[in-house]
Amino acid sequence: MHQAKKLIVGAGPTGMLTAQALAAEGDEVIIVSRNPRPTLPGIHHVAVDATDVAALTKLAGGVSTIFNCAMPRYDRWPQEFPPIAAAVLRAAEVSGADLVTLSNVYGYGQVAGPMTESLPMAPQTVKGRVRATMWEDALASRARVTEVRASDYLGRDALSLYTLMTLPGVISGQPTHFLGDLDALHSWTYTRDVARTLISASRADGAWGRAWHAPSNDLSVRALSIRIAEIAAAPPPILTRLSTDEWQALAASDPIAREVIEMAYLYDLPCVLDSAATEQALGVKATPIDDVIRDALGR
Repeated sequence: MHQAKKLIVGAGPTGMLTAQALAAEGDEVIIVSRNPRPTLPGIHHVAVDATDVAALTKLAGGVSTIFNCAMPRYDRWPQEFPPIAAAVLRAAEVSGADLVTLSNVYGYGQVAGPMTESLPMAPQTVKGRVRATMWEDALASRARVTEVRASDYLGRDALSLYTLMTLPGVISGQPTHFLGDLDALHSWTYTRDVARTLISASRADGAWGRAWHAPSNDLSVRALSIRIAEIAAAPPPILTRLSTDEWQALAASDPIAREVIEMAYLYDLPCVLDSAATEQALGVKATPIDDVIRDALGR
């Protein structure tokens, strides 16, 4: 049992899974989100605005590690993410807690070939610049920091473009669609593997001052959909590719959907996360895709 005090900012699927895993190992866990939530065994929930530096700093007293799993509304990243990141970082600096941030691949920009953690930040989008700046600010701080980067999420209650747009139709046997190349290789990150990587990074002496990739499964949207249909005992999926122009037309009245357009390159081209360093140094490997799918289906 580690029996340390941990603070998690963000009570979404990854934040909650991280909290549950830490509590199961005997840690004292405080999880912070804007809205009240029921307190689970071993987890104390506090409703706090994550931009409130004073409140976060007070909660961070005696905490060994802060996990930043916050996720503002997709169309509010430039306005809401920087003050959240700044407040969490300041709380880590003042309290002396380590900071582990959950991030993604947006900061790399468009990459030819598999993405490794050694790639420089070269964002080409608004949301990519938000993520890159968060990491650069963390590295320039006095806190001990690390970052775990994931691709599109799969798993129970996971939220991603695929789970929101395509998965329901695949399960129900209805025609469905996805943005981009249906046959391009793509990394899919299991939310429980994200939690495992966050925790492992927080405990490894050599994890600090660099990023880590969450181990993921690599397969195309078409291959993933076929396997999901097989496990769900659903008919073979009927998939249609949406072009960027078609997506723009559908997103004309939806501010969140419009935000996907600048990230379309992630789906038009192969998007593969190389996690060899994580597997070797942190000992975390990707859960087999069939197990991920069963969890996503609630089986």
